[in-house]
Amino acid sequence: MNLKERYGPVALVAGASEGLGAAFAHALAREGLNLVIVARRKKNLETLAMEISSHYSVEVWPVYCDLTAPDATGQIRDVIGDMKINLLVYNAALSYIGPYLDNPVSEHIRIAEVNMLTPMKMLHHFGSRMMDEKRGGIVLMSSLAGNQGSGFLATYAATKAFNRILAESLWYEWKTRGVDVIGCCAGATLTPNYILSKPKKISIFAPKPQLPEEVVDECLLKIGKTPSFISGRSNKIACFLMNQIFSLKRSINIMGDTTRKMYGIRD
Repeated sequence: MNLKERYGPVALVAGASEGLGAAFAHALAREGLNLVIVARRKKNLETLAMEISSHYSVEVWPVYCDLTAPDATGQIRDVIGDMKINLLVYNAALSYIGPYLDNPVSEHIRIAEVNMLTPMKMLHHFGSRMMDEKRGGIVLMSSLAGNQGSGFLATYAATKAFNRILAESLWYEWKTRGVDVIGCCAGATLTPNYILSKPKKISIFAPKPQLPEEVVDECLLKIGKTPSFISGRSNKIACFLMNQIFSLKRSINIMGDTTRKMYGIRD
């Protein structure tokens, strides 16, 4: 049974304009799902909509929306009306790399809005409708950074821990009601934002960044089978070492030291 047969004909991808979001949109279109794609960058979204429409026999509705806005869910609802969303992917995220106090609190609040508050509101709105239908699927993107304290990624890491716990909790609450929820914990992924950050390679033993398509394919295979998962074999090994072998103190030090070296951060 493919995703369209399992969940229904329409998927919404938030944070769809590039990287993982665009990869999710292409993968879902290949499965035959019509798409609502949401992002704030109009040109990128229009390009993606044209690409998908020209390659797959599906309908695509672009929605231009700044997901930092407190009423972002309402803005999306105003555009799509009563359209049933059968599969929701929340991929949008903001991050800041550097000392916590070097970034104004207003930017930390923006990160929290996009990464936590907007997905929480969207899950409440669209999830309640899925529960009424007793059918649906939800993907929340998390990160290895959220598996322990991550120096110089403090707010981002904390929000990603929130997403994983939210996904796992709703997996339990909704699993008998026909709604599958999964938290996808990705490591370094070759998205445009990751490439633009220009990280330094610090060790031949560091996990190799994945392609967005690799993360997406694994996620769509695992939805409905597990509450959350670590994407990629090398990331799974690293996570096992960090969470099962090393002490919490050592794991936090490794994460902070690694980020410091990758981005040349000085005290």
